[in-house]
Amino acid sequence: MTLVPRREYLLLLVGDIVILIASLWISLVLRYFHIPTPEVFMLHLRPFALLFVAWVVVFFLAGLYGRHTRIFRSRLITTILYTQIINMMISALFFFFVPSFGLSPKTILLLYLVVSFLLIFAWRAMIFTRLPRSKALKGVLIAHGPDAQALAHEIASDSHSTFAFDYVIDTAVAPSHEVIQQACRVAEEDDVTFLVVDFSDPAVGVALPIIYDAAFQKNRFALVEASDLYQEVFDRVPLSLIDYEWVLRNLSASRVYDILKRGIDIAGSLVAGIISLVFYPFVMLAIKLDDGGPYFITQERVGKFERPIHIIKFRSMSGNDQGQYGSDGRSTLTVTRVGRWLRILRIDEIPQLWNILRGDLSLVGPRPELPALTSQYNARIPYYNARHLVAPGLTGWAQLRHDRHPHHGADIVETKEKLSYDLYYLKHRSLLLDLFVLLQTIRVVLTARGS
Repeated sequence: MTLVPRREYLLLLVGDIVILIASLWISLVLRYFHIPTPEVFMLHLRPFALLFVAWVVVFFLAGLYGRHTRIFRSRLITTILYTQIINMMISALFFFFVPSFGLSPKTILLLYLVVSFLLIFAWRAMIFTRLPRSKALKGVLIAHGPDAQALAHEIASDSHSTFAFDYVIDTAVAPSHEVIQQACRVAEEDDVTFLVVDFSDPAVGVALPIIYDAAFQKNRFALVEASDLYQEVFDRVPLSLIDYEWVLRNLSASRVYDILKRGIDIAGSLVAGIISLVFYPFVMLAIKLDDGGPYFITQERVGKFERPIHIIKFRSMSGNDQGQYGSDGRSTLTVTRVGRWLRILRIDEIPQLWNILRGDLSLVGPRPELPALTSQYNARIPYYNARHLVAPGLTGWAQLRHDRHPHHGADIVETKEKLSYDLYYLKHRSLLLDLFVLLQTIRVVLTARGS
């Protein structure tokens, strides 16, 4: 049983494709004032089918297939309008540089922009949000700790959730007989179809025989590990529900994945690094005119297996931040005027492409940290060094999901949350997740978010 289904994303995708095809047909009707023949429609559909793929990618980068798409309405009009304008620009360039299709549909593209915008907005804002949903599954949560409380609160406050906790038991305060009572309830009541538990909790172990019997008595039943469901809901790992066994169990990745990822790192950094050389003179001139200081800085960071690495960046601060902070835990350095824009556009990170080619970094992985900060975090945050079991990255899951990560200073609370995202990547890392991170990073750079 899947408590967090992905069918909504698939439904959105199928609906968008249907809308894109229907918009083409309607645009042809408006252009020629009659119903197009199958031959004329197919003549236009063939090149547009290639564009549909690019348009869906733009939708993805714009966040139109995000987790909370049903309630993503405050910015829906502007987001769809901007994405369709970008899609029309892509289409114009496509027909200009690929004339082999024999089409130059300027009027059709303009009509298509209007028609597709109206239909996609109607589909997403007026139809999709009103589609009937299956009745929410009812279950019981048996766990303790702040992460379990956060899970219970999130589900209770999300009116769009596909499931609900009919009863929540905090094993830190509930007696064992209450845990057993609720396990019996799951076994007896037909409308309670799942149980979410923390298997490391001794109170759960007492109730396991009853839970086992429930599997034979119900037509629909699921036993879900609390940490697994937490990851599905929050896209991060609950730190209070992990231990050394969890870390070691999720350490290994396939040899094929490691080889392919390294190959992608080499190819991607080489191509991007060569192209980026065009911008170096302009960036260096701007830095020199700003304050006359050095163009580059080299920082020691902690790499894979806690080995020291040295990364190269365009200088964006008044000096070279080495992580030697005062009693307030903050750097005394300041961001320069040019450096502010280098950070917003992520240009200061470009020289790290050569670190990727050399093997110090990967395209995707946990953010490499300064040694001084790493020493503090290792001492005060359990399992912090687990993030060094994989190669650090130029971009990563935590950088996308955690907007409040500390810059140039120590912050234990925010770093704990950032670690929860790094451990999520450790467990779920794959080429598909890496591709998702890279595409989302493009969106973040284009929107200058989190700078």
